[in-house]
Amino acid sequence: MSEVGKIIEQGMLYDFYGDLLTAHQKEIYEDLVYNDMSLNEIAQEYGISKQGVHDLIKRCTQTMQGYEDKLHMIARFNSIRADAQKMKNIIDNTAEDFPDRNEIRRLSDHIIEELI
Repeated sequence: MSEVGKIIEQGMLYDFYGDLLTAHQKEIYEDLVYNDMSLNEIAQEYGISKQGVHDLIKRCTQTMQGYEDKLHMIARFNSIRADAQKMKNIIDNTAEDFPDRNEIRRLSDHIIEELI
């Protein structure tokens, strides 16, 4: 997986399951994923070793991935988003005079907007 893909995955895990981490874990995880701090910078900031930061991030990721493996919230989110986008694509390719075309487009846009 690319570095960008890994960051996106970590961000999704945190968005869905970050509130289940301790305050300390959240701070360090946010510094790495959202504040783009290096392990060395985080270690200096919190007075812990670089290895300690690495281990904490790894444990947090494993914990949140464990929740996802059981609850599948991210998978469901992605499935709903993909289905709403397909619905929008289908309606965009239908005749202009199709009954309720605008309402279906509005609903698909609303679903996509709510998911974001």
